[in-house]
Amino acid sequence: VRFPFNPLKDGQELHLGQLLIRAIHTPGHRPESVCLLVTNPPRSPMPSILLSGDTLFVGDVGRPDFGGPEGAQAQYASIRKLLDLEDYVEVFPAHFEGSCGKGMCGRPSTTIGFERRFNPVLQLSVHDFLQSTGEVPARPLNMTAILATNRGEADYA
Repeated sequence: VRFPFNPLKDGQELHLGQLLIRAIHTPGHRPESVCLLVTNPPRSPMPSILLSGDTLFVGDVGRPDFGGPEGAQAQYASIRKLLDLEDYVEVFPAHFEGSCGKGMCGRPSTTIGFERRFNPVLQLSVHDFLQSTGEVPARPLNMTAILATNRGEADYA
């Protein structure tokens, strides 16, 4: 982005009301990608929600071609890190079905356990994962507009 901000660092914790939110650096889709792991300490000392951004989707993973030449390798490592979470952790991706995933489902959420068991991309070896990244769909036709919006440069007036 081109406006002032403080990027979250891996492991950084934020408090929002009674919630504890921990940043997990998950490069791959983009070098600066983070997921947010949410814990509700009054209910449980264990995290229960993952806001997975564009790293892990329902039925697929984020496309690594936006992450530069090392994007696919970083994406694989980031996904493996997320799979260390407990099965019951609910996953809420940034979006579903569309141009950024060939196997994405229309469901708005899933769990780590369900994805670990049924997401075909998560069954791939690192070699097969890296090969499969060459098969991502073409970038969206409105990619320039998407990037401008993400940088805070879009003019909607």
